Amino acid sequence: MTQAPHHPLATASAPACTGPLPQMQRPSWPVPPGACDTHAHVIGDGVAYPFVADRSYTPPAASEAEYFRMLDGLGIDRGVLVQVSVHGTDNRLMLEVMRRHPKRLRGVVVVPPDVPEADLRSMHEIGVRGVRLNVSIGGGIGFDALETLAQRIAPLGWHVQLLTTPQRLVDVAPRLPKLSVPVVIDHMAGVHLPEGTGHPAFRTMLDLLKTGRTWVKISGAYRASQKNHDFEDVDPMAQALIAAAPNRMVWGSDWPHVRFSKPMMPTVETLELLGRWLPDPAARKRVLVDNPAVLYGF
Repeated sequence: MTQAPHHPLATASAPACTGPLPQMQRPSWPVPPGACDTHAHVIGDGVAYPFVADRSYTPPAASEAEYFRMLDGLGIDRGVLVQVSVHGTDNRLMLEVMRRHPKRLRGVVVVPPDVPEADLRSMHEIGVRGVRLNVSIGGGIGFDALETLAQRIAPLGWHVQLLTTPQRLVDVAPRLPKLSVPVVIDHMAGVHLPEGTGHPAFRTMLDLLKTGRTWVKISGAYRASQKNHDFEDVDPMAQALIAAAPNRMVWGSDWPHVRFSKPMMPTVETLELLGRWLPDPAARKRVLVDNPAVLYGF
């Protein structure tokens, strides 16, 4: 396990985690213009933007400047910020960054089911396009709010994004096709190896993709892998998902790679994978440019 640096706000239930490597570089293949990283976070210091008590980890700050250095270093033109669990429903930091970059950024927030209508509309004007539900780690809104939030956001054309464990996806799956909004599944539902494509949650994802209303983020491969680099053991999962619904796959770096216990890898490795999964430049463009433009309204 990587030794995390000391953090003054770390606790036994929310231990400190390491930050990302600062070096950024482009992948070995040309990134198409308009490419989008659909999953990354900005994180405060825990004081000006407090951390929630029920968080599962305590991360170092991940600033706006560091975030854009990451995007620019990888050659990525657009980004989707996802509200990080440690800030709970306090979306202020993410929304402030989005306000300053309205053409380049979209966002996914964490809100309670009774969020005021005016707040939703204000967030929409800033560029928010989804709400995140989280039953995987502390600091989130759970699936009890699924139907209520879906109904609240449907008039705005938003989606619900699920950070879930594999088993919780299997459990909630019968409820998803009944929603009036699209569903986005984070990080390939957190299915780990060696189960991979044989896991019931993976088969559930494939079934949900057949509905035409489900999207999957082919992200977090480094979390699913049993390797420290290259992560080729995840290839069968990613390629099966791409083959099932190429028009509803999106990629995300998952920067700044919070709550990661293996040796920290260069962020470019999360993008380099697409060159292997999608050797055809047109297919890469679909996942990096065309699909995010549809889902997030760029």
